[in-house]
Amino acid sequence: MRVLVTGAGGQLGQDVVLQFRQAGHEVIACDRNELNITDLEQCRKVISANRPEVIIHCAAYTAVDAAESDVDGAYVVNAVGTRNVALAAEAVGAKLIYISTDYVFNGQGEQPYHEYDNTDPQGIYGKSKRAGEVLVQSLCSKWFIVRTSWVFGLYGNNFVKTMLRLGREKPMLKVVHDQKGSPTYTADIAHFLIALVATEKYGIYHASNCGTCTWYEFTEAIMEEAQQILGWPVQAKLEPCTTVEFPRPAPRPANSVLEHLSIRTNGFEDLPHWRKGLRQFLLDMKHKPELYLK
Repeated sequence: MRVLVTGAGGQLGQDVVLQFRQAGHEVIACDRNELNITDLEQCRKVISANRPEVIIHCAAYTAVDAAESDVDGAYVVNAVGTRNVALAAEAVGAKLIYISTDYVFNGQGEQPYHEYDNTDPQGIYGKSKRAGEVLVQSLCSKWFIVRTSWVFGLYGNNFVKTMLRLGREKPMLKVVHDQKGSPTYTADIAHFLIALVATEKYGIYHASNCGTCTWYEFTEAIMEEAQQILGWPVQAKLEPCTTVEFPRPAPRPANSVLEHLSIRTNGFEDLPHWRKGLRQFLLDMKHKPELYLK
């Protein structure tokens, strides 16, 4: 299958490109230099020239806090850019996968959010990603929206790499213990996308690693697994704290847990438990030490 990936230089994009190529697909990897998604004519030109059967739209404005003061910037990328990709995809008859986020919900509910729950984003990032979802649904006839959460991967910066670094540098770390979610390894998302694009089971999917934890519990697991798998001495003592003690410009959802209703009802294999994903991530890091703190 001929697959075009936007945001191919990003954390998720790099794993998507790698895994789809390993699965035997022909991949056109487009980072921001090859494809500026905010330019409608360039989107049409690049996508028309390559005529992909599938477009995996990973490119996004993901700076959650910066978005609060850069409203136009967030919407230009996440809404206008997504509209441009959607129009170009429809013009060539390509399936479109749009990568979205748990931030489209308000995060105040007690239960995990399933695909058909009402959205209610609280911050600019979530609102702009939800705008992208609406545009995909409005402009495409063959679409998948894949929401994920708490993403970490080998490429680029993320929470796991930050905690590994701070765990060796700081005597004590305070970590939020009143936000819960499902940490998700990018390689596991990419694996699911390979299965998804082979079908015509269009719609909204929640794809995160199974199981739940708080950021504090996640950090505990990171330290434990790093010592076992990487043999790294971790000196930092962990102390739980509240969201109020760690204020940020953008509101953080207290509950980011996504229920995988569509995965079950459409007969797909679910993603592994987050702890298994974390272990695999650390094993993969062990074989690519140049990416440890990159």
